[in-house]
Amino acid sequence: MNVTTPVGVARRATMPVLIALSVTHLLNDLIQSLIPAIYPIIKTAYALDFGQIGLITLTFQVSASLLQPLVGFYTDKKPMPYSMVVGMGFSLFGLVGLAFASSYPLLLLGAACVGIGSSIFHPEATRMARNASGGQHGLAQGIFQVGGQTGGALGPLLAAFIIVPNGQGSLAWFSAAALIAMVLMIWTAGQSALVGMRQVHGKVAGAAVPTAIPAPPLASVAPAVAILIILLFSKNAYSASFSSFYTFYLIGKFGVSVQTSQVMLFLFLGSSAAGALFGGMLGDRIGRNKIIWFSILGALPFTLALPYTDLFWTGVLTVIINLIMSSAFAAILIYAMELLPGRIGLVGGFFYGLSFGLGGIAAALLGEFADQLGIETIYRICSFLPAIGLLAWFLPTLREPGHS
Repeated sequence: MNVTTPVGVARRATMPVLIALSVTHLLNDLIQSLIPAIYPIIKTAYALDFGQIGLITLTFQVSASLLQPLVGFYTDKKPMPYSMVVGMGFSLFGLVGLAFASSYPLLLLGAACVGIGSSIFHPEATRMARNASGGQHGLAQGIFQVGGQTGGALGPLLAAFIIVPNGQGSLAWFSAAALIAMVLMIWTAGQSALVGMRQVHGKVAGAAVPTAIPAPPLASVAPAVAILIILLFSKNAYSASFSSFYTFYLIGKFGVSVQTSQVMLFLFLGSSAAGALFGGMLGDRIGRNKIIWFSILGALPFTLALPYTDLFWTGVLTVIINLIMSSAFAAILIYAMELLPGRIGLVGGFFYGLSFGLGGIAAALLGEFADQLGIETIYRICSFLPAIGLLAWFLPTLREPGHS
């Protein structure tokens, strides 16, 4: 079956807005990434087992996921660009709470607050990036994703050289990142409002405002949307095994130091930024379906080999795996947006929220299994997760602008 997608009339992306959104995404996800980055510290300080570590990830990701579809649904009807500032306020509160938590329940509360902040940020920022794309949706989402992926990668690196030497309380130093993000969010919200006014008056790139295309009934596209969510779940579950347990895997199997394990986690997560931008740009040229298939078939051989390699090849393969797997995120998100035009916030909420929430559940389950089976066994099991992506066979083929 073919699905026809709307053709964007404005061809010039609003780059200052996209870059500002990317930077705020970087700062938002930097704060998020500090949670798993401190796991080796708090595991010892609070005598936690892997199940409790997984529960922290679950708390953060579930709190980040539950509100996102609701926020997206509401902001599709009534855009609220300044709500991002409120979301960052929650993240700031959670970050300070994590820095000075004196018990395990307070750690969970701090993680939940950071998750709530994320749930407010992502749907609205996704909608704003789409509006500022000028029809270059893959490029816009790629730029937006580069910020998030870079921020996620910087967390372990900063933890290795700032938090590990200075302790849990040094998390509070990153409050500066939240404050900078708030300033950028206020500017971006104002610029986004101006872009919206120009679009209303038909002044974007000298073009008339396109007629809104009604979204098809949810029932007609539900199977395709469900497959896309499952695809993201398989990727996020695999990524969760790294963000939560990779440092313990490296320390346990190869005997590396905590700082070395954090640097290797940075390399794994850092490759996501290049993959997201590459996949977004290439998806505009060759089509979403091809990028999705590349991310599945390209990564699977490497994930299957990873548990059986030495330290050097473990580092090399993790970079290759995440480079390939992250290339599909923008394609999957835009694919869903084109299936459900006019519901950008809802799509962003579901795909950032639900898929990451499911990834959090996976992290909690993996933590319990790691306590029973051992961390190395978990990585052998997780090596098969990308095979779930073969469900992409059942996706309808999008007929996109510039493609037959």
